Amino acid sequence: MSEPARDFPQSFVFGAATAAYQVEGGIENDWTDWERAGKTRTPCGRAVDHWNRWEEDFDLLGAAGLGAYRLSVEWARVEPEPGRFDDAVLARYRAMLEGLSRRGIKAMVTLHHFTHPRWFHQRTPWTGAASVEAFAAFSRKVAEALRGRVSWWCTLNEPMVFLLGGYVAAQMPPGLKDLDGFAKAAANLMRAHLAARRAIREADPGVPVGIAHNSLGVAPLRSVSPLDRTISRFAHDLYNHAVPRALIEGELRLQMPLLLRRKEVIDGARGSLDFLGVNYYSRIHVGAKLGAPWLETRYVDVARRGLTDLGWECHPEGFGALLEQMKAYGVPLYITENGLADESGERRSAFLYDHLKVLATAMRGGADVRGYFHWSLLDNFEWLEGLGPRFGLYRVDFQTLARTATPTVAWLKRVAQTGRLATP
Repeated sequence: MSEPARDFPQSFVFGAATAAYQVEGGIENDWTDWERAGKTRTPCGRAVDHWNRWEEDFDLLGAAGLGAYRLSVEWARVEPEPGRFDDAVLARYRAMLEGLSRRGIKAMVTLHHFTHPRWFHQRTPWTGAASVEAFAAFSRKVAEALRGRVSWWCTLNEPMVFLLGGYVAAQMPPGLKDLDGFAKAAANLMRAHLAARRAIREADPGVPVGIAHNSLGVAPLRSVSPLDRTISRFAHDLYNHAVPRALIEGELRLQMPLLLRRKEVIDGARGSLDFLGVNYYSRIHVGAKLGAPWLETRYVDVARRGLTDLGWECHPEGFGALLEQMKAYGVPLYITENGLADESGERRSAFLYDHLKVLATAMRGGADVRGYFHWSLLDNFEWLEGLGPRFGLYRVDFQTLARTATPTVAWLKRVAQTGRLATP
Protein backbone atom coordinates (compact mmCIF):
# COMPACT_ATOMS: atom_id res chain seq x y z
CA MET A 1 0.00 0.00 0.00
CA SER A 2 1.42 3.37 -0.98
CA GLU A 3 2.01 6.04 1.66
CA PRO A 4 -0.54 8.90 1.76
CA ALA A 5 0.48 11.99 -0.18
CA ARG A 6 2.29 14.68 1.76
CA ASP A 7 0.76 18.12 2.21
CA PHE A 8 4.26 19.59 2.57
CA PRO A 9 7.33 18.36 0.67
CA GLN A 10 10.28 16.70 2.37
CA SER A 11 12.33 19.87 1.89
CA PHE A 12 9.77 22.05 3.67
CA VAL A 13 11.08 23.55 6.92
CA PHE A 14 9.04 23.71 10.11
CA GLY A 15 10.32 25.98 12.86
CA ALA A 16 9.47 28.46 15.58
CA ALA A 17 10.38 32.09 16.11
CA THR A 18 11.27 34.51 18.90
CA ALA A 19 12.74 38.00 19.17
CA ALA A 20 15.61 38.91 21.48
CA TYR A 21 13.92 41.63 23.52
CA GLN A 22 10.77 39.57 24.00
CA VAL A 23 12.52 36.52 25.47
CA GLU A 24 16.12 37.21 26.54
CA GLY A 25 15.62 39.51 29.51
CA GLY A 26 18.01 41.99 31.11
CA ILE A 27 18.25 44.31 28.09
CA GLU A 28 18.52 48.10 28.34
CA ASN A 29 17.38 49.88 25.17
CA ASP A 30 14.81 52.31 23.78
CA TRP A 31 11.95 49.98 24.72
CA THR A 32 13.17 49.80 28.32
CA ASP A 33 12.78 53.57 28.53
CA TRP A 34 9.38 53.32 26.84
CA GLU A 35 8.24 50.94 29.58
CA ARG A 36 9.60 53.17 32.34
CA ALA A 37 7.51 55.99 30.90
CA GLY A 38 4.46 53.82 31.65
CA LYS A 39 3.59 53.01 28.05
CA THR A 40 3.27 49.21 28.37
CA ARG A 41 1.02 47.12 30.61
CA THR A 42 4.01 45.52 32.33
CA PRO A 43 7.79 45.90 32.01
CA CYS A 44 9.79 43.26 30.21
CA GLY A 45 12.40 42.78 32.93
CA ARG A 46 13.87 39.31 32.75
CA ALA A 47 11.24 38.28 30.14
CA VAL A 48 11.61 34.47 30.12
CA ASP A 49 15.40 34.53 30.68
CA HIS A 50 16.19 32.96 27.32
CA TRP A 51 19.63 34.60 27.46
CA ASN A 52 20.58 32.15 30.21
CA ARG A 53 18.23 29.27 29.40
CA TRP A 54 18.83 28.93 25.67
CA GLU A 55 20.23 25.40 25.91
CA GLU A 56 17.05 24.23 27.64
CA ASP A 57 14.91 26.12 25.14
CA PHE A 58 16.73 24.71 22.13
CA ASP A 59 16.00 21.22 23.46
CA LEU A 60 12.32 22.19 23.31
CA LEU A 61 12.66 22.80 19.58
CA GLY A 62 13.85 19.25 19.09
CA ALA A 63 11.12 17.90 21.36
CA ALA A 64 8.59 19.61 19.08
CA GLY A 65 10.16 18.08 15.96
CA LEU A 66 11.15 21.47 14.59
CA GLY A 67 14.14 21.87 12.30
CA ALA A 68 14.58 25.64 12.28
CA TYR A 69 14.62 28.57 14.68
CA ARG A 70 14.16 32.24 13.90
CA LEU A 71 15.87 34.47 16.47
CA SER A 72 17.04 38.06 16.56
CA VAL A 73 20.27 39.70 17.67
CA GLU A 74 19.76 42.57 20.11
CA TRP A 75 21.48 45.68 18.73
CA ALA A 76 21.66 47.31 22.19
CA ARG A 77 23.63 44.35 23.55
CA VAL A 78 26.01 44.27 20.60
CA GLU A 79 26.65 48.03 20.34
CA PRO A 80 25.77 49.66 23.69
CA GLU A 81 27.68 52.82 22.70
CA PRO A 82 28.17 54.15 19.16
CA GLY A 83 31.04 52.27 17.55
CA ARG A 84 31.79 50.09 20.60
CA PHE A 85 30.93 46.47 19.89
CA ASP A 86 30.80 43.91 22.69
CA ASP A 87 32.78 40.86 21.61
CA ALA A 88 31.54 38.80 24.57
CA VAL A 89 27.93 39.33 23.47
CA LEU A 90 28.76 38.37 19.90
CA ALA A 91 30.53 35.25 21.22
CA ARG A 92 27.38 34.34 23.17
CA TYR A 93 25.23 34.64 20.06
CA ARG A 94 27.70 32.49 18.13
CA ALA A 95 27.61 29.88 20.90
CA MET A 96 23.82 29.88 20.60
CA LEU A 97 23.99 29.25 16.86
CA GLU A 98 26.52 26.50 17.41
CA GLY A 99 24.09 24.99 19.91
CA LEU A 100 21.41 24.97 17.24
CA SER A 101 23.81 23.41 14.77
CA ARG A 102 24.68 20.59 17.20
CA ARG A 103 20.97 19.81 17.37
CA GLY A 104 20.58 19.83 13.59
CA ILE A 105 18.46 22.99 13.70
CA LYS A 106 18.85 25.71 11.06
CA ALA A 107 19.00 29.36 12.12
CA MET A 108 17.26 32.38 10.63
CA VAL A 109 18.81 35.50 12.18
CA THR A 110 16.92 38.81 12.28
CA LEU A 111 18.96 41.99 12.68
CA HIS A 112 16.24 44.57 13.41
CA HIS A 113 13.21 43.50 15.43
CA PHE A 114 11.79 46.88 16.54
CA THR A 115 14.38 47.76 19.21
CA HIS A 116 17.42 50.09 19.17
CA PRO A 117 20.30 51.09 21.40
CA ARG A 118 19.45 54.05 23.62
CA TRP A 119 21.73 56.33 21.61
CA PHE A 120 20.18 55.58 18.23
CA HIS A 121 17.20 57.94 18.03
CA GLN A 122 19.28 60.90 19.19
CA ARG A 123 22.46 60.21 17.24
CA THR A 124 21.31 58.51 14.03
CA PRO A 125 17.50 58.56 13.74
CA TRP A 126 15.83 56.78 10.85
CA THR A 127 14.77 60.14 9.43
CA GLY A 128 18.44 60.92 8.68
CA ALA A 129 20.93 59.35 6.29
CA ALA A 130 23.34 58.44 9.11
CA SER A 131 20.92 55.71 10.19
CA VAL A 132 21.76 53.66 7.12
CA GLU A 133 25.48 53.48 7.85
CA ALA A 134 24.85 52.86 11.56
CA PHE A 135 22.71 49.84 10.72
CA ALA A 136 25.18 48.66 8.09
CA ALA A 137 28.07 48.80 10.58
CA PHE A 138 26.08 46.78 13.11
CA SER A 139 25.01 44.28 10.44
CA ARG A 140 28.58 43.88 9.21
CA LYS A 141 29.88 43.16 12.69
CA VAL A 142 27.17 40.60 13.40
CA ALA A 143 27.60 38.88 10.03
CA GLU A 144 31.35 38.60 10.57
CA ALA A 145 30.82 37.11 14.03
CA LEU A 146 28.12 34.62 13.03
CA ARG A 147 29.14 33.65 9.51
CA GLY A 148 28.95 30.00 8.65
CA ARG A 149 26.20 29.35 11.20
CA VAL A 150 23.25 31.16 9.59
CA SER A 151 20.93 29.61 7.01
CA TRP A 152 18.92 32.77 6.31
CA TRP A 153 19.56 36.41 7.17
CA CYS A 154 16.54 38.62 7.84
CA THR A 155 17.50 42.29 7.88
CA LEU A 156 14.21 43.85 9.00
CA ASN A 157 11.20 42.55 10.91
CA GLU A 158 7.85 44.09 10.00
CA PRO A 159 9.15 47.48 8.85
CA MET A 160 5.63 48.79 8.17
CA VAL A 161 4.52 47.91 11.71
CA PHE A 162 7.53 49.76 13.10
CA LEU A 163 6.98 52.77 10.83
CA LEU A 164 3.29 53.10 11.65
CA GLY A 165 3.84 52.48 15.35
CA GLY A 166 6.85 54.75 15.67
CA TYR A 167 6.02 57.63 13.31
CA VAL A 168 2.22 57.70 12.88
CA ALA A 169 0.47 56.23 15.93
CA ALA A 170 3.21 57.02 18.50
CA GLN A 171 2.77 53.56 20.01
CA MET A 172 6.42 52.54 20.02
CA PRO A 173 9.77 54.38 20.08
CA PRO A 174 10.51 56.99 18.85
CA GLY A 175 6.87 57.79 19.60
CA LEU A 176 6.12 60.38 16.90
CA LYS A 177 3.10 61.49 14.89
CA ASP A 178 4.90 62.81 11.85
CA LEU A 179 3.90 61.76 8.33
CA ASP A 180 6.93 63.43 6.79
CA GLY A 181 9.13 61.55 9.25
CA PHE A 182 7.25 58.36 8.39
CA ALA A 183 8.09 58.77 4.70
CA LYS A 184 11.76 59.64 5.34
CA ALA A 185 12.20 56.76 7.76
CA ALA A 186 10.55 54.35 5.32
CA ALA A 187 12.99 55.28 2.56
CA ASN A 188 15.96 54.97 4.90
CA LEU A 189 14.84 51.58 6.15
CA MET A 190 14.80 50.39 2.54
CA ARG A 191 18.33 51.75 2.09
CA ALA A 192 19.36 50.16 5.38
CA HIS A 193 18.22 46.77 4.08
CA LEU A 194 20.37 47.28 0.99
CA ALA A 195 23.42 48.34 3.01
CA ALA A 196 23.01 45.43 5.41
CA ARG A 197 22.58 43.02 2.51
CA ARG A 198 25.84 44.21 0.99
CA ALA A 199 27.63 43.81 4.31
CA ILE A 200 26.23 40.31 4.82
CA ARG A 201 27.15 39.21 1.31
CA GLU A 202 30.74 40.31 1.90
CA ALA A 203 31.00 38.63 5.30
CA ASP A 204 28.85 35.52 4.74
CA PRO A 205 28.50 34.98 0.99
CA GLY A 206 25.90 32.66 -0.46
CA VAL A 207 23.38 32.92 2.37
CA PRO A 208 19.90 34.21 1.35
CA VAL A 209 18.99 37.67 2.65
CA GLY A 210 15.39 38.83 3.03
CA ILE A 211 12.94 40.53 5.35
CA ALA A 212 9.97 39.47 7.50
CA HIS A 213 6.93 41.45 6.39
CA ASN A 214 3.69 41.65 8.33
CA SER A 215 0.68 41.07 6.10
CA LEU A 216 -2.85 41.83 7.18
CA GLY A 217 -6.19 41.10 5.61
CA VAL A 218 -7.93 44.44 4.99
CA ALA A 219 -11.66 44.91 4.35
CA PRO A 220 -14.01 47.93 4.30
CA LEU A 221 -15.75 48.57 7.59
CA ARG A 222 -19.00 49.25 5.72
CA SER A 223 -19.05 47.37 2.44
CA VAL A 224 -21.89 49.56 1.13
CA SER A 225 -19.77 52.70 1.56
CA PRO A 226 -17.75 53.73 -1.54
CA LEU A 227 -15.50 55.79 0.73
CA ASP A 228 -14.75 52.84 3.01
CA ARG A 229 -14.07 50.63 0.01
CA THR A 230 -11.62 53.19 -1.39
CA ILE A 231 -9.87 53.65 1.93
CA SER A 232 -9.55 49.89 2.40
CA ARG A 233 -7.91 49.52 -1.03
CA PHE A 234 -5.34 52.21 -0.23
CA ALA A 235 -4.74 50.78 3.25
CA HIS A 236 -4.24 47.31 1.80
CA ASP A 237 -1.72 48.58 -0.73
CA LEU A 238 0.19 50.70 1.78
CA TYR A 239 0.35 48.08 4.50
CA ASN A 240 0.82 44.92 2.48
CA HIS A 241 2.67 45.96 -0.65
CA ALA A 242 4.64 49.20 -0.24
CA VAL A 243 7.65 47.50 1.37
CA PRO A 244 8.02 44.29 -0.71
CA ARG A 245 7.28 46.22 -3.91
CA ALA A 246 10.04 48.72 -3.09
CA LEU A 247 12.61 45.98 -2.52
CA ILE A 248 11.60 43.94 -5.57
CA GLU A 249 10.60 46.61 -8.10
CA GLY A 250 12.76 49.47 -6.80
CA GLU A 251 10.18 52.20 -6.11
CA LEU A 252 8.73 53.10 -2.71
CA ARG A 253 5.12 54.27 -3.03
CA LEU A 254 3.31 55.52 0.08
CA GLN A 255 -0.24 56.65 -0.60
CA MET A 256 -3.29 57.35 1.54
CA PRO A 257 -6.03 59.77 0.38
CA LEU A 258 -5.83 63.28 1.91
CA LEU A 259 -2.86 62.27 4.06
CA LEU A 260 0.10 61.06 2.09
CA ARG A 261 1.35 60.72 -1.45
CA ARG A 262 5.05 59.94 -1.86
CA LYS A 263 6.97 58.13 -4.56
CA GLU A 264 10.71 57.59 -4.45
CA VAL A 265 13.06 55.42 -6.46
CA ILE A 266 15.40 53.56 -4.08
CA ASP A 267 18.69 53.14 -5.92
CA GLY A 268 19.77 49.52 -6.04
CA ALA A 269 16.58 48.18 -4.48
CA ARG A 270 15.23 46.36 -7.51
CA GLY A 271 15.63 42.61 -7.01
CA SER A 272 17.12 43.01 -3.53
CA LEU A 273 15.17 40.22 -1.79
CA ASP A 274 16.42 36.65 -1.92
CA PHE A 275 13.24 35.64 -0.07
CA LEU A 276 10.19 37.31 1.40
CA GLY A 277 9.11 36.38 4.89
CA VAL A 278 5.35 36.64 5.42
CA ASN A 279 3.97 37.22 8.91
CA TYR A 280 0.21 36.70 9.09
CA TYR A 281 -2.20 36.81 12.03
CA SER A 282 -5.52 38.45 11.22
CA ARG A 283 -7.76 40.76 9.19
CA ILE A 284 -8.78 44.31 10.03
CA HIS A 285 -11.75 46.37 8.84
CA VAL A 286 -11.08 50.03 8.00
CA GLY A 287 -13.28 52.97 7.17
CA ALA A 288 -13.77 56.71 7.43
CA LYS A 289 -15.02 58.61 10.43
CA LEU A 290 -15.61 62.26 11.26
CA GLY A 291 -12.92 64.01 13.24
CA ALA A 292 -9.27 63.30 13.82
CA PRO A 293 -8.03 60.66 13.47
CA TRP A 294 -10.39 60.30 10.52
CA LEU A 295 -9.51 56.65 9.90
CA GLU A 296 -11.36 54.01 11.92
CA THR A 297 -10.06 50.45 12.34
CA ARG A 298 -11.80 47.51 13.95
CA TYR A 299 -11.50 43.73 14.27
CA VAL A 300 -14.81 42.06 13.43
CA ASP A 301 -15.68 38.40 14.11
CA VAL A 302 -17.42 37.95 10.77
CA ALA A 303 -17.33 34.13 10.71
CA ARG A 304 -18.12 33.82 14.44
CA ARG A 305 -14.98 31.81 15.12
CA GLY A 306 -14.31 33.88 18.23
CA LEU A 307 -11.71 36.63 18.50
CA THR A 308 -8.26 35.86 19.87
CA ASP A 309 -7.25 36.91 23.39
CA LEU A 310 -5.95 40.15 21.86
CA GLY A 311 -9.29 40.75 20.15
CA TRP A 312 -8.08 39.86 16.65
CA GLU A 313 -10.23 38.16 14.04
CA CYS A 314 -9.38 34.57 13.06
CA HIS A 315 -9.44 34.77 9.27
CA PRO A 316 -7.41 32.06 7.49
CA GLU A 317 -9.06 32.97 4.18
CA GLY A 318 -7.13 36.25 4.21
CA PHE A 319 -3.91 34.26 4.54
CA GLY A 320 -4.63 32.47 1.28
CA ALA A 321 -5.50 35.70 -0.54
CA LEU A 322 -2.28 37.37 0.58
CA LEU A 323 -0.14 34.37 -0.39
CA GLU A 324 -1.68 34.52 -3.85
CA GLN A 325 -0.61 38.15 -4.10
CA MET A 326 2.85 37.65 -2.62
CA LYS A 327 3.70 34.80 -4.99
CA ALA A 328 3.46 37.30 -7.84
CA TYR A 329 6.68 38.92 -6.61
CA GLY A 330 8.55 35.89 -7.90
CA VAL A 331 10.79 35.18 -4.90
CA PRO A 332 10.74 32.24 -2.46
CA LEU A 333 8.40 32.76 0.49
CA TYR A 334 8.73 31.73 4.12
CA ILE A 335 5.99 32.09 6.70
CA THR A 336 8.15 33.80 9.30
CA GLU A 337 5.35 34.27 11.87
CA ASN A 338 1.87 32.84 12.41
CA GLY A 339 0.05 32.10 15.65
CA LEU A 340 -2.49 33.42 18.13
CA ALA A 341 -2.83 34.67 21.68
CA ASP A 342 -4.54 31.80 23.51
CA GLU A 343 -4.52 31.75 27.31
CA SER A 344 -6.22 28.34 27.46
CA GLY A 345 -3.90 26.70 24.94
CA GLU A 346 -6.90 24.81 23.60
CA ARG A 347 -7.60 26.86 20.45
CA ARG A 348 -4.09 26.93 19.03
CA SER A 349 -4.06 23.57 17.23
CA ALA A 350 -7.29 24.30 15.37
CA PHE A 351 -6.03 27.78 14.46
CA LEU A 352 -2.79 26.35 13.06
CA TYR A 353 -4.62 23.57 11.26
CA ASP A 354 -6.85 26.11 9.49
CA HIS A 355 -3.87 28.22 8.43
CA LEU A 356 -1.63 25.33 7.43
CA LYS A 357 -4.48 23.92 5.35
CA VAL A 358 -4.73 27.25 3.53
CA LEU A 359 -0.95 27.27 3.14
CA ALA A 360 -0.89 23.78 1.61
CA THR A 361 -3.61 24.81 -0.83
CA ALA A 362 -1.64 27.91 -1.83
CA MET A 363 1.45 25.79 -2.43
CA ARG A 364 -0.47 23.42 -4.66
CA GLY A 365 -1.59 26.53 -6.54
CA GLY A 366 1.99 27.57 -7.23
CA ALA A 367 3.06 29.61 -4.20
CA ASP A 368 6.77 28.90 -3.65
CA VAL A 369 6.59 28.65 0.15
CA ARG A 370 9.57 26.84 1.63
CA GLY A 371 9.05 26.99 5.37
CA TYR A 372 6.80 27.85 8.29
CA PHE A 373 7.89 29.41 11.60
CA HIS A 374 5.32 29.40 14.39
CA TRP A 375 5.10 32.48 16.61
CA SER A 376 6.22 31.80 19.19
CA LEU A 377 8.36 29.06 20.68
CA LEU A 378 7.66 30.44 24.16
CA ASP A 379 5.22 32.74 25.87
CA ASN A 380 6.98 36.08 26.00
CA PHE A 381 6.82 39.86 26.39
CA GLU A 382 4.23 41.11 23.90
CA TRP A 383 5.24 44.76 23.46
CA LEU A 384 2.46 47.15 24.58
CA GLU A 385 0.53 44.28 26.14
CA GLY A 386 3.46 43.21 28.33
CA LEU A 387 3.69 39.79 29.95
CA GLY A 388 0.11 38.80 29.32
CA PRO A 389 -0.81 37.33 25.93
CA ARG A 390 0.14 33.68 25.47
CA PHE A 391 1.57 32.93 22.01
CA GLY A 392 3.92 30.11 22.98
CA LEU A 393 4.01 26.50 21.89
CA TYR A 394 5.44 26.17 25.37
CA ARG A 395 3.67 27.89 28.23
CA VAL A 396 5.94 29.82 30.61
CA ASP A 397 5.15 30.40 34.27
CA PHE A 398 6.38 33.98 34.60
CA GLN A 399 7.07 33.47 38.31
CA THR A 400 9.08 30.23 38.20
CA LEU A 401 10.00 30.41 34.48
CA ALA A 402 9.08 26.72 34.12
CA ARG A 403 8.30 25.69 30.54
CA THR A 404 5.36 23.37 29.85
CA ALA A 405 4.29 21.99 26.47
CA THR A 406 0.88 23.06 25.23
CA PRO A 407 -1.33 20.46 23.50
CA THR A 408 -0.23 21.90 20.14
CA VAL A 409 3.34 20.64 20.52
CA ALA A 410 2.50 16.96 19.95
CA TRP A 411 0.17 17.76 17.06
CA LEU A 412 2.63 20.08 15.29
CA LYS A 413 5.39 17.52 15.78
CA ARG A 414 3.36 14.94 13.84
CA VAL A 415 2.75 17.42 11.04
CA ALA A 416 6.44 18.38 10.88
CA GLN A 417 7.63 14.77 10.89
CA THR A 418 5.12 13.37 8.40
CA GLY A 419 4.48 16.41 6.22
CA ARG A 420 0.76 15.61 6.47
CA LEU A 421 -2.06 17.55 8.06
CA ALA A 422 -4.41 15.76 10.40
CA THR A 423 -7.38 17.24 12.23
CA PRO A 424 -6.28 18.13 15.79
